[in-house]
Amino acid sequence: MAIIPQMNLFSWTEIEELGDLDRLRLVIEYLPDDKLMRTLEKERKNGRDDYPIRVVWNTILAGVVFEHKSIESLIRELNRNAQLRWLCGIENGKVPPSYVYSRFMKKLIDNEDEIEAIFLTLVEQISEVLPDFGKSLAIDGKAIPSFANRKNKNEKEDGRRDTDADHGVKSYRGKREDGSTWEKIVRWFGYKLHLVVDAVYELPVFFSVTKASVPDINEAHKLLEKMKEKQPALLENAETMAGDKGYDDTKFIANLWDDHGIKPVIDIRNMWKDGESTRLLGDYENITHNYKGNVYCHALSPESSRKWQMADLKKTGIRSKSFALPSSMAFHAKE
Repeated sequence: MAIIPQMNLFSWTEIEELGDLDRLRLVIEYLPDDKLMRTLEKERKNGRDDYPIRVVWNTILAGVVFEHKSIESLIRELNRNAQLRWLCGIENGKVPPSYVYSRFMKKLIDNEDEIEAIFLTLVEQISEVLPDFGKSLAIDGKAIPSFANRKNKNEKEDGRRDTDADHGVKSYRGKREDGSTWEKIVRWFGYKLHLVVDAVYELPVFFSVTKASVPDINEAHKLLEKMKEKQPALLENAETMAGDKGYDDTKFIANLWDDHGIKPVIDIRNMWKDGESTRLLGDYENITHNYKGNVYCHALSPESSRKWQMADLKKTGIRSKSFALPSSMAFHAKE
């Protein structure tokens, strides 16, 4: 652990300037994986040790650092890069073949709890170095395509087909500068990564992987419960959690604020069934509001292009049938 003695582990500028081999060296040296290695070596016992556990594990870490998308790509890199083989501990140029990785991956899946423990240990170590780590959280889901194109009719596991993945769909909507709307629909077959991160340091805090069809909000409730169980101190230290409109769920918001004192910074969904963008506020003929709570005062009528944005109203206030506009409500000019 003294190969780079002057380095500050959390100086991102220095780490970004390192080469890939130096970054891999940091990962291998600082990753708290001794317990996992001992467990896997104990399971192997007196079996053949042509490809030592720690060597294979180091090559998998190399695949992550070098962003290889497949084991075959990683094997090709190992065969051509002598320095990488040396760093991973491969002797005599004996690179593990594909079947070794297939069996090793199954062992890792069987020891999923140990891998999660490594992640939680790293988060705990970062929290000790960065006292404000975890105060500003963000949550989102990311598509992870499977190498299979679709679900096979034969659902029996045989090591050649993906029987766990399914189809996922995610839509993105927005408005252009000219006022026209756009929509993008993304479809994939595979999985979904649900991730809670520190919004300031852009580092992961907690995660889960599900089938692609699992809604973000459904898994968000489970993530919060798991964090409560496994990261109570971090959850207690959190002040805000940001998310897109997919997390606009009353139970989730209430759970964040009422149970954990975390302010939800979540975009609001348009719950108006008729799809209107604005509505008149009460009996006022020149005051409108949108579903997000923005209130506008128009020069003459809602059709007038000249308007001013007034103080925003709470979501609950807008949806109330009996709403009175405060006489003291200030507004500022906004063309």
